[in-house]
Amino acid sequence: MELLHTSCNFETLTLISPPLQSCKFGSSSLFFYPRRVTLFSACHSGRVAVSASLHHGDSNPTSNSSQTNHEDHASLAQSSISGFLRQEIGLSEVDSDFISANCPKYTRMIVEGVRDLEEWNSWKGSGESEGIEGLGFKEKVIYMVKEKGDGGKVSFLESLGLSLSSAMYLAHYLSSESLPKLLHKVKYLKEIFFSGSDEKGLVGKYARRMMLYLSIPIDEDVQQTLSFFEKIEARRGGLDMLGSVDASFRFLIESFPRLLLVSEENDMKPMVEFLESIGIPKDCLGKVLLLYPPIMLSKTEEIKRRVAAALEKVSAVNKDSGKVLLKYPWILSPSVQENYSHIVSFFDSESVLKMDIDHAIRRWPLLLGCSMSNMKLMVEEFDKLGVRNKRMGKVIPKMPQLLLCKPQEFLKVVSFLEDLGFQKEIVGQILCRCPEIFGCSIDKTLQKKLIFLTRYGVSSTHFPRIIKKYPEFLIYDAEKTVLPRLKYLMEIGISEREIAFMIRKFSPILGYSIDKVLKPKLEFLVNSMEKPVKEVIEYPRYFSYSLEKKIKPRFWVLKGRNIECTLQEMLGKNDEEFAADFLGIGELQTQNETSQL
Repeated sequence: MELLHTSCNFETLTLISPPLQSCKFGSSSLFFYPRRVTLFSACHSGRVAVSASLHHGDSNPTSNSSQTNHEDHASLAQSSISGFLRQEIGLSEVDSDFISANCPKYTRMIVEGVRDLEEWNSWKGSGESEGIEGLGFKEKVIYMVKEKGDGGKVSFLESLGLSLSSAMYLAHYLSSESLPKLLHKVKYLKEIFFSGSDEKGLVGKYARRMMLYLSIPIDEDVQQTLSFFEKIEARRGGLDMLGSVDASFRFLIESFPRLLLVSEENDMKPMVEFLESIGIPKDCLGKVLLLYPPIMLSKTEEIKRRVAAALEKVSAVNKDSGKVLLKYPWILSPSVQENYSHIVSFFDSESVLKMDIDHAIRRWPLLLGCSMSNMKLMVEEFDKLGVRNKRMGKVIPKMPQLLLCKPQEFLKVVSFLEDLGFQKEIVGQILCRCPEIFGCSIDKTLQKKLIFLTRYGVSSTHFPRIIKKYPEFLIYDAEKTVLPRLKYLMEIGISEREIAFMIRKFSPILGYSIDKVLKPKLEFLVNSMEKPVKEVIEYPRYFSYSLEKKIKPRFWVLKGRNIECTLQEMLGKNDEEFAADFLGIGELQTQNETSQL
């Protein structure tokens, strides 16, 4: 037998039993179900009275009418609750109807309370039914709602998505707040926490990343935030639904009930104004608050102090504070700010400049949530490649994410480059020049670039030379950036075979912009210098020189002296060599020569 509920007001104990055994009448069976068994304590006699009402299963023709009666009662109760909220509490018709339509468990509890009340009064007799004699069902519902004493807050909280038990607990916690005030506060909280669209689930992705790279002891605020994330992650859609008001607001309130006690005028609005003043756009405000709700539980002056401390630590200027906070709201956490000193101390012992560490943190503030033990593992791998001290200071600001990598993932890229024929020393040089390579997927990114080169006739034997001279090629989107450049070269008359030769000879050509580099320099070559396009095949380095500062001045000097030479002869010499070979003097006076033309 299952305990349904107890009611101290009426001194009753109500129980529900499992179905009784079936009784056969002729060819049909009848199953009896006691709706409830209610034990009444007879205060004056010391006796206990028991009442029970039975109904049977689907074979009883009256079961459908009983179900219909229950539905009617639920509908009438819903209407009564709406009326109570409107007339007694002062809510609008729209808000009252919404709340009453979205609190089914509360409504069921009230209806069952009315039934218990009717049974109690039936047992006591009409002479003892003080205060409710002659009331209709709807009036009894209102009577029961008032008897609960929560002022309609339980129904309101359930309408937000909370379970009935959570709503009842929270209603007690919020006993000092009136329902109209709570309703207005909830609307404002939804407005600021869900201020921007999050159709792609980006807020949830940020949350996962922050959780992934957190490996330090945390304070209570971060712990509460993690618990909030975990509740949403356990639901359908997981953290991708963090930015959805319908999916996550109930968990926000359950995890941070104090939000409903914070003053809107004295605390919330000043905090919002401050966050917007440091550069957080209104449509991004919700992202910051959802990723770190305790911000709204703090005083504005306290958050100002924490923001100032964070900026001072990482040497950021005021205009960058909003950017840093958008990237990592947990930077306001005391435990995260404390970890900064550990990071600086560690890298100082590795002879890495503080300015390099600060630059890395500004770019990737998630470093502040990483423990020193994890970072040391990656620093050891850098050291094996000869990247230490000031050289490490070049890598970290460019690609701070590498400090959060797992060593085994980093070593996969190292092995990939070694398999291409690079020694560890050269791999270290590539790490210093283009550390982004070591954060790439081998299958999805690096290997595809090599396959792309083979499509243009570049042999794998030339890969080391090409990558050593221009490792940045490995991080490009070959189809969207490199391919259009190669097609442009073919359009002006250069064959695929000749392009492969140019790549082997000078691989940085793969990175030159069509509009800013290739096209203007080729047009000058053909139209002004009157040279054939084929000349750049022999000397593709031509594209690396400045058109305005080197190509044009030297060409006009040579033309003024009627000197013919190849592109390499014109551009491959430094100023002293050029002056000595073509002008017969010790230095080049480009400006004077140009002004005479």
